[in-house]
Amino acid sequence: MNKLIVLSGPSGVGKGTIVKQLLKRGGYALSVSCTTRSPREGEKEGVSYFFITERKFGEMAEKGGFLEYSRHFGHGYGTPKAFVEKQLVNHDVILEIEVDGALQVKKAYPDALLIMIVPPDEEELKARLIKRGSETSQSIAERLSRNAYELSKRPFYDYTVVNDDLQTAVEEIDGIIKSSKK
Repeated sequence: MNKLIVLSGPSGVGKGTIVKQLLKRGGYALSVSCTTRSPREGEKEGVSYFFITERKFGEMAEKGGFLEYSRHFGHGYGTPKAFVEKQLVNHDVILEIEVDGALQVKKAYPDALLIMIVPPDEEELKARLIKRGSETSQSIAERLSRNAYELSKRPFYDYTVVNDDLQTAVEEIDGIIKSSKK
């Protein structure tokens, strides 16, 4: 039986990097989310996101077409149920989503495995956000503020993994997933 895996954690904790490492191991598929925002440079339809209209988003939400959905910065984001269910036939499916969406998924799929990825400490997280070089100081402050909220949801997760060493975190997560299937 393939597993639905949800990875969440504060911005800058390394979720995307961990997911890329897990996908290289094989046997995993990454869920592609829908969004109503326009594609950014380099983003590809069906790979980065499914870019849909506000109308289509509303219809999918109304008809139960999302495992979870929310609105951020004026745009809709959601995990398409049919896409995930199709992927689950052949693979464990990873959703890299924020905590509110993760809790929606757990409610709909109680067997989903929720893993919270956390930094070794807040100073390290702040340093990682600064090192990205893509954030303004205001944006970093907003993300750190949001991070406190995200971390407050840890008790609702099945596991917490500290990402202080990438390979160790990837090994730990891969082990958690494999042992959850036994």
